[in-house]
Amino acid sequence: MTPFTNRRAIPASPANRLWDVMDRETRLKRLRFRAWHRGTKEADLMIGGFFDRHGARWSEAEIVWFETFLEEQDVDIMAWGMGIEPFPAAFEGAQAAAFRQLDYIPIAE
Repeated sequence: MTPFTNRRAIPASPANRLWDVMDRETRLKRLRFRAWHRGTKEADLMIGGFFDRHGARWSEAEIVWFETFLEEQDVDIMAWGMGIEPFPAAFEGAQAAAFRQLDYIPIAE
């Protein structure tokens, strides 16, 4: 199986991650697409809006945080953002605090 059909087939070594060979611009474009194509409009607005507000300024560590964050289930991400459930310790920090602000969600008038 190729790495693109089964992510688990890629060894866990950081040197083998697909995003290690992408330039920053390509990587951010990929993340924007993933953030805005979650499966529900509500998740798209929350996760995509967060990316649009903050993504361009992220450091390498913050990009890695978001890439890992996107692997979680939308229902969990939304519950964390709305404060229904606490953020897991692995995600807690400045980006989690910014995500909880919810001031990035685009609201149509």
